[in-house]
Amino acid sequence: MEDILALILIFGGGAAVAIAFSPIGRAIAERIRGRAAGADGLRAELAEHREALSEDLQALRHEVSELAERLDFAERLLAKGRDAQRVGPGA
Repeated sequence: MEDILALILIFGGGAAVAIAFSPIGRAIAERIRGRAAGADGLRAELAEHREALSEDLQALRHEVSELAERLDFAERLLAKGRDAQRVGPGA
């Protein structure tokens, strides 16, 4: 049992050290520290994307409100035409 534990410790420790000194290990360490390469550029890009989405959302809201007004107008015209047909001329 102790032999297996020793083998796991040796090979597991060696693998952990190899990963830690590899570029992947360094990237993970930088990410944990919060100093990822290009983090400022990424944040700026995300802010621009968010602003563009916000503008698009405002434009869509404006278009939906215009469409609602047009729909209300069309419904009033249709209702007006039906009311005129119901009453009709007197006898």
